[in-house]
Amino acid sequence: MDNTTVVVTGATRGVGRAVAEAFVAEGAHVVVCSRSGDDVDQTVAALSASGAGSASGLRADVRDEFDLERLLHHADGAGDGAGVDVVVANAAVNHGTPGEMPLDAEPYSRFDDTVRTNVRGVFATIQEATPYLTDDARILVPSGSVARETKPGMGAYAVSKAAAEAVVRQANADLDATVFTLDLGLVNTALTGNTGGRDPADVAPMFLWAATEADAEEYGGGVVGLREWKSATR
Repeated sequence: MDNTTVVVTGATRGVGRAVAEAFVAEGAHVVVCSRSGDDVDQTVAALSASGAGSASGLRADVRDEFDLERLLHHADGAGDGAGVDVVVANAAVNHGTPGEMPLDAEPYSRFDDTVRTNVRGVFATIQEATPYLTDDARILVPSGSVARETKPGMGAYAVSKAAAEAVVRQANADLDATVFTLDLGLVNTALTGNTGGRDPADVAPMFLWAATEADAEEYGGGVVGLREWKSATR
């Protein structure tokens, strides 16, 4: 993936970190961000020393479109090639314990921040990336079955993931880029309460496949799950 520039939001831990590592290992230049500047600096140093590619990053909060504007402007000239080839809109929050967040008990403040981060953050990431996207660019948005299957106690998080998938569908219809939702299944991260599931490193190759090999006409705007990925890569 030489001359490929990849932007990963929420890239200093969990799925985002694993995805950043996977792209760097393939030779891409990966631009990372999180709300902690120290975490960004540490992640960039580790990525730069770990693979065939390279890394850079900025402190950025996806709730702030001006932060994202700076991040994407940086990404445009950060790699060996011009523009941004892949965007992974990964940054998300979950302000409660999965299964213990009934919607009728959600405080307004928690609901608002969840939607602002997980929905508006995805929209803003795509919006600010659009001027810099290359002709064959792909935008990947992680999600899960909670967006489509009712599970008690998932509150604002479930609502936000359903809405983020709607952003994906509309973006794919309106942009020249291909936009996918990737359903990762249960992954063992802080976001899911570290309740078990796959290791983030186990799903990171799915992002590489979606960025390079997944059929745009077949999957664009839709949800690509583990079954589709494994079937296509057998």
